[in-house]
Amino acid sequence: MQIKIIYDKESTSSKLLAGWGVSYLVDGHILFDAGEKFQPLFKNMKNMSVGINDLDTAVISHDHWDHTGGLWELLKRRAGIKVYVCPGFGDEFKNRIKELGGELVEADGITRIDADVYTTGEIAGEYKGLSMPEQSLVVKTGRGISVMTGCSHPGILKILGKIKEGFPGEKIYSVFGGFHLNDKGEDFIEKVVEGFREMGVEKVGASHCSGDKAEELFRNKYKNDFIDVKAGMTIEL
Repeated sequence: MQIKIIYDKESTSSKLLAGWGVSYLVDGHILFDAGEKFQPLFKNMKNMSVGINDLDTAVISHDHWDHTGGLWELLKRRAGIKVYVCPGFGDEFKNRIKELGGELVEADGITRIDADVYTTGEIAGEYKGLSMPEQSLVVKTGRGISVMTGCSHPGILKILGKIKEGFPGEKIYSVFGGFHLNDKGEDFIEKVVEGFREMGVEKVGASHCSGDKAEELFRNKYKNDFIDVKAGMTIEL
């Protein structure tokens, strides 16, 4: 299965825009998060030969501007998209999706989206002392489970633990996206890296809000199995 990195903090080409937030295209038709704004999202989609009409599903990890910014214009231009959210998202957010013609789906627990594609459903998280529910995306292939994260506000190890509980006996092949370790010290990050190794994670792509130190420590530990996530690249799972 292919994952196209539509938007992240770095890009593979000057023709592609980079910035804060993430947006990943799964299997050609499922958009995981929508970046910070529609304009750079749309430009990158166009330059990567991804049409708006190719999309039929969007999964929003959490209600932060850098993950939802491109959603609203997308819904205006592509009515009827099915949008998976956490039940804990605010009513204003949910109502806006419905007002723009989106099909709202609230994912409480592990929910099948498509063949071999699942959301974890809502996992309780926190940001600046406030509740921040979040979901991650799970893809199953012959290599094992791959996990895409928005910001990992619940804690990346907590997320992976929930996934292992929900998919017993499955090995975790890869994990990439935002790990929200940019405000953590080196000792804390080293424990997270060790947690990945203990869970048997084979490949890692720490991007977005993971922070330079986390990227360095994961890269040093995983070497050739570190995924340097950038807009414009395609990841084969």
